[in-house]
Amino acid sequence: MGQSGFVRKTMVPAAAPPMLEGTVIGWLRANLFNSWLNSALSVVFVTAVAYLLWQFIPWAFKSSWTANSLVECRQQIKAGFGEDVSGACWAVIRERYLQLIYGFYPADLYWRPNLTFVLMLIALAPVLFPTVSRKLLLFSCMYPFLGYWLLWGGSIWGVALVVAELALAFYLLSPLTARFGLLITIVGVVLATVLWWLFAVAPLQSLFHGILPLGLRAVPSNQFGGFTLSTIIGVTGIVASLPLGILWALGRRSDMLIVRSISVGFIELIRGVPLITLLFVASTLLNIFLPPGTSFDIILRVVIVVTLFSSGYVAEVIRGGLAALPVGQYEASDALGLDYWKSMRLVVLPQALKISIPGIVSSFIGLFKDTTLVSIIGLLDPLGLSNAIRADSAWNGIVWELYVFIAVMFFAFCFAMSRYSMHLERRLETGH
Repeated sequence: MGQSGFVRKTMVPAAAPPMLEGTVIGWLRANLFNSWLNSALSVVFVTAVAYLLWQFIPWAFKSSWTANSLVECRQQIKAGFGEDVSGACWAVIRERYLQLIYGFYPADLYWRPNLTFVLMLIALAPVLFPTVSRKLLLFSCMYPFLGYWLLWGGSIWGVALVVAELALAFYLLSPLTARFGLLITIVGVVLATVLWWLFAVAPLQSLFHGILPLGLRAVPSNQFGGFTLSTIIGVTGIVASLPLGILWALGRRSDMLIVRSISVGFIELIRGVPLITLLFVASTLLNIFLPPGTSFDIILRVVIVVTLFSSGYVAEVIRGGLAALPVGQYEASDALGLDYWKSMRLVVLPQALKISIPGIVSSFIGLFKDTTLVSIIGLLDPLGLSNAIRADSAWNGIVWELYVFIAVMFFAFCFAMSRYSMHLERRLETGH
């Protein structure tokens, strides 16, 4: 039997690698200059960035950190760098950075928002990272009440009563999980906690506080401001809007006419009304619908409105993820004999949420940046405080330094969310 001519009997010698492979020049040629259009865009972009840095770096470093006013700052820059030099006056950041972070929160109580922020990271850890012990989830459920008490102060008995009821509700309603699913159990626990807080906590708190007065010094809401206020509104809105958005998305796809109509009406109302309009409603009109003498904290009203607003957009993002799933996934869960809630919890929602991660995180980043709108209704977020600082005669006329500092702080928060989103996408990637 003759040998086939196309069968190779010896190995081909290894060829030398391309001269530029693995070098900086090779990377530039492959990524930035692989076509005439890409090359032109790269040149324009690099030129623009170089020009901006050429203007920004001298302005940023030929600066003053020790002045006590804008006039003194300009005098120091001219004396140190020349009469024609225009530099940054970072002294305003040195003098007012605590105000930009904490607002008018009492200086001797800064430890309370600091501790609240650290505890928030601990409470979010078991939710964000699967390697963290699930036992911390109980602390995550208790944290909102503990954080509220640390920030606003007051009697400890209110927090203790809510935490005790929360633990008891989980214990009593946990047997329902096997029959009705985890979501129904959580909804039952939340409803029980809300009813307990509305009708039982206030009288019992007064009773126990009269017997044994324990608590922290109360801080009114008008002393909150800066990034502390933005973090409170942004993080609360992000955490609360995700489960609400899931429910609205499921409601919009429901076969029940009333549930679908309510969900569609809410989502379309939210998407058709600007956030600033809803903030004005929370600020001025909401009290009209409350019983006479009712005191409803302005920050709480803003948090509720922001949460509802964000949940409407998150619902549409999740609905897109649900629509992107092949119909075979729904049929497979039906073939396994799963009921609606188990099908959603075990098969459909995990895949839909994975698809929706980029859109959800984009909505959350937009929500966090939109917290600056609260300055319109009188709350002093970082931008509102920058206006108050510039109204001071010592710093009247300073603009860019404050905006650069605020932009860097917002960028740090938003960039962290973006990087976590990319990490989550890589961790959940299952291939194609």
